[in-house]
Amino acid sequence: MSEQTAPTIEIRTYDRLPEEATRIRREVFMEEQGFEDEFDDVDGRALHVVAFLEGEAAATCRLFAGKREGELVLGRLAVRGRFRGHHLGARTVAAAEDEARRSGARAIALHAQADKQGFYERCGYAVSGPRDLDEGVPHVWISKRLGTAGETR
Repeated sequence: MSEQTAPTIEIRTYDRLPEEATRIRREVFMEEQGFEDEFDDVDGRALHVVAFLEGEAAATCRLFAGKREGELVLGRLAVRGRFRGHHLGARTVAAAEDEARRSGARAIALHAQADKQGFYERCGYAVSGPRDLDEGVPHVWISKRLGTAGETR
């Protein structure tokens, strides 16, 4: 019986919007889901997290300052269709949370697509605001308190 090795996952962070993140977001949000207003001025001030599976850009999200002291906003989490099922979404969120902790943030908020709420709840998030529409798609505000780096939950 041959021994299978786990796929190699590498997480990189960027202080500018990298081409890899642009391609993933265009593919997932615009081509697959039909969003039109995908890119905005937040991209210029956000930290961008990109997950690579076996060297290929597979998932991304961005992290930027929120309106509340000590809170960052996680946004634009996207996993390319052919890479789903490898837990890259959860790994990308965890990497963003680690970056947030290193920056001193105490909480993360995000405006999640309502049909993805269960995923975020499994990552430790809870509903923290109203449901509304973004480009006609139901969304909900959710958030998570962060412990310090290395703290067990």
